[in-house]
Amino acid sequence: MTRPATTPLAVFDLDGTLADVRHRLHFLEQRPKDWDGFFAAAVDDPPLAHGVELALASAAECEVVYVTGRPERCRTDTLDWLTRHGLPVGQLVMRRGGDRRPARVTKPELLLRLARRRTVAVVVDDDELVCDAYERAGFQVLRARWMEQQPVLTRAQEDEGRT
Repeated sequence: MTRPATTPLAVFDLDGTLADVRHRLHFLEQRPKDWDGFFAAAVDDPPLAHGVELALASAAECEVVYVTGRPERCRTDTLDWLTRHGLPVGQLVMRRGGDRRPARVTKPELLLRLARRRTVAVVVDDDELVCDAYERAGFQVLRARWMEQQPVLTRAQEDEGRT
């Protein structure tokens, strides 16, 4: 179903919001970090029920869009994961290859591009620093706190700009 261009957007993060990444954090705890292994294992992420339910409910009133810090090279696996877990069809906005800026910088930039064309009703993310940046930019934020914070993931997002 094609929605009118006036339909607001509900924007969802993936890792820690819709996808449970805990099974693959060991790739980030080793030295050097195994980023290829970390992203390859994303296909096996269990869905986070609360996030999935919220995305499905949001699709009744909004067009669902996914904004993730995952690199563009993960697009096919990510789209397959979304389909396999019954998430609403929606645009997938990803980090450009080689972009290593912190998620709190890159994700708001990606969201601001979307907001130029459409109203963003809500954005759902688990990263507190990203949520703070979204709020400073004027967006209504729902903080995804249904998966406990993972310090190794937070450090990777902030220090190495890879997720």
